[in-house]
Amino acid sequence: MRIRALVVAATGAVALSALAVPAAQAAPAAAPAVTFSQVKINTGKPVVVGPTAKVTVNATYTVTKPAGLNAASIDTGPLLYRGSKLSAQADIIGGDDPGVCSAVSTTVLHCTAKLQFRPIGSDEYEGLANSQAGAWKVGALAVPRNATGLGDFMWQSDLGAISVQRQAKLTANAAPEPVKKGRTLTVTGALTRANWDTDKYAGYSAQSVKLQFRKKGSSVYSTVKTVKTSTTGGLKTTVTASVDGYYRFVFAGTSTTPAVSAVGDFVDVK
Repeated sequence: MRIRALVVAATGAVALSALAVPAAQAAPAAAPAVTFSQVKINTGKPVVVGPTAKVTVNATYTVTKPAGLNAASIDTGPLLYRGSKLSAQADIIGGDDPGVCSAVSTTVLHCTAKLQFRPIGSDEYEGLANSQAGAWKVGALAVPRNATGLGDFMWQSDLGAISVQRQAKLTANAAPEPVKKGRTLTVTGALTRANWDTDKYAGYSAQSVKLQFRKKGSSVYSTVKTVKTSTTGGLKTTVTASVDGYYRFVFAGTSTTPAVSAVGDFVDVK
């Protein structure tokens, strides 16, 4: 999409790629007469982004075009957006480069592309803010390489949906170790997730987390109880020590944050 040359942030829009464009009138006949289909981003799995590093995921899609349209004359690429339709008034996420396409017939192209996701703290101009975690719609954009104005752009909405989530971490520690049978064990931990606004991890408060136990020699965890995180994401609960085994916390995830399990902490019961 002629990187950076097409990046102009519209008022109220978040420009996250070379596919982000300013407000424009309806596309005239000069826009590429193409349609997009079979768009799949990150094989359909949620995109999980940490507090600092850029995350790049693969996308595949099909372009159907007129037989007389030279594929080399247009740039195409998928987009994620929020809003009723793909437009400059919606938040947009896209790629730093156009897709790469190969012709399977005179009218059909199979294409691949890469989409980039950055926390806003690491890239103020093109970054994700915490408020943007969750569901995104999938769309696509086609632009002639000789485009002279925004009226030459063709964009397509409603090609699917995908989640963009804040990476999470979870810890667990059971003490004292070793412990006498029948004594009280205190299990502590913390649930944190990426804060895209500050480039750090921060506690995830008021979340239900399961405490699970796996007996030594077994491969199966069972749930002991459910506890809630504190205002800082902390976890603390007690159990009665009975046999050797591993304790861990498990978080089921939310629409904005993926599921995560702590590494089991082994306790030797005397």
